[in-house]
Amino acid sequence: MPVHVLWSAPRSRSTAFFRSMVERGDLVALHEPLEGLHFIGPLEVDGRTFVSPPELLTWLVDDTGGRRVFLKETVNPLVQAAVVGDRRFLAEARHGFLIRRPEEIAASWFALEHDMRIFDTGLRLLHELFIAVRDAGGHPPVVIDSEDLVTDPAATMAAYCAVVGLPFIAHALHWQPGQRSEWARSSRWHEDAAASSGFEAPARPDRHGLAAHPEVASFTEHHAPFYDELRRHRLAVPRAT
Repeated sequence: MPVHVLWSAPRSRSTAFFRSMVERGDLVALHEPLEGLHFIGPLEVDGRTFVSPPELLTWLVDDTGGRRVFLKETVNPLVQAAVVGDRRFLAEARHGFLIRRPEEIAASWFALEHDMRIFDTGLRLLHELFIAVRDAGGHPPVVIDSEDLVTDPAATMAAYCAVVGLPFIAHALHWQPGQRSEWARSSRWHEDAAASSGFEAPARPDRHGLAAHPEVASFTEHHAPFYDELRRHRLAVPRAT
């Protein structure tokens, strides 16, 4: 069965996307398993224990037992290196890339963590991984703009599902608010997703008041070209007339 992967920069609404995929009920949904194997320790999936990213990637390609698997990951150099080194996984998985405007990513990050450790990851690494997937010669990568996701969740998710071969399940656009065990180790980063019951745009575009902060501006300037290039490939979302 196909393996579906969602890649994103930090603070790009990927946890809300994950929450929606959990709500479907027809997938084994894994929250940042590769990062967890690097920084936390062994991972158990359906009674099987994995101790390294290569072991998990091999299972995903060869032996998921006929079950659809979805995993969500934010890019970082260690995860990136493990994945780029596995050409079979790049070619055989169905890869989606969730993007968000760099100024929104930077402000959301800086509001939680007053440094910019994501400066050298973020959209630059996401773009590099997109190129690696594209060049692997397998399933074409899909780019989802998180702005589309909060503007028209149903149309955007339906379009994504059609491209990657999943049935669209409308009720999965809504869920009960609450924390989940999958993100307990990093719960403070997922408070917005935990408080949500669906895909929602913030009431104020610059709700943190950080748009003019020098570090936010620097991140935006550096990553804007990568965002623009990825956005050129974004999924076409049919709009209701």
